[in-house]
Amino acid sequence: MELPTQCPVCGSPVARAEGEAVARCTGGLVCAAQRRESLRHFASRRAMDIDGLGDRLIEQLVRLGRVRTPADLYTLTSEELAGLDRMGERSAANLVAALEGSRRTTLQRFLFALGIPDVGEATAQALAEHFGSLESLMAAGEEEIRAVRDVGPVIAAHVHAFFAEPRNREVIEALRRSGVAWPDAARAARPGSDALRGATVVITGTLAGMTRDEARDAARAAGATVTDSVSKKTTLLVVGADAGSKLRKAQELGVRIVDEAQFQELLSGGSGPRL
Repeated sequence: MELPTQCPVCGSPVARAEGEAVARCTGGLVCAAQRRESLRHFASRRAMDIDGLGDRLIEQLVRLGRVRTPADLYTLTSEELAGLDRMGERSAANLVAALEGSRRTTLQRFLFALGIPDVGEATAQALAEHFGSLESLMAAGEEEIRAVRDVGPVIAAHVHAFFAEPRNREVIEALRRSGVAWPDAARAARPGSDALRGATVVITGTLAGMTRDEARDAARAAGATVTDSVSKKTTLLVVGADAGSKLRKAQELGVRIVDEAQFQELLSGGSGPRL
């Protein structure tokens, strides 16, 4: 059976990665067939973390033709949102605030949010660390992408095909024009950035200077493995305000416990004791 060369929905090229039997549409950010799911993924907590953009609201915005790509989300106003079903002024204002906050992100989160096939959080992190900037990744060939840690031929083909699609590039450029930005990974690296190499880190409580997701990203960038629960394998617990059962368990197990200031000192390679 001959494989299609174009997606019948959006017209984007269809590519089949090495070793795969199924050909996939490369128009992930523009394909109408993938639109709802790509928007849900883009807004999810581990991606751009747009609180308040739920399934029903996405369905409305897509059905009305108001949002076709993730870049359209950043053109929404509180006035028009307040006029939608089950949306009041407060909910609309909160969503606009969440959209504004999501403009400040990391390269790893942005890559994950794009919904490139088979690119999960770990792969997005590896790509960000290897290339340092989005421009370098977008300009890379398949062989260069395959050189990234834990990236094989299938994922490399998906990444290369995604960025080779001109309309995906157009949406990415529109997102950047709307103010979505991040520090390049190479410039964000700090002296002593290997201070947590080999550590298993858990973060609990409310931090003052960063969100827990930002703290997890910083720990991973410093070489740590980040988990959600305290166990005998945990080597460091970072605690913020209102830390609960995880703190008690860490104390019982004799896990090293640091506050946010001590954690920041470790990340910056300060004079504090290293792991």
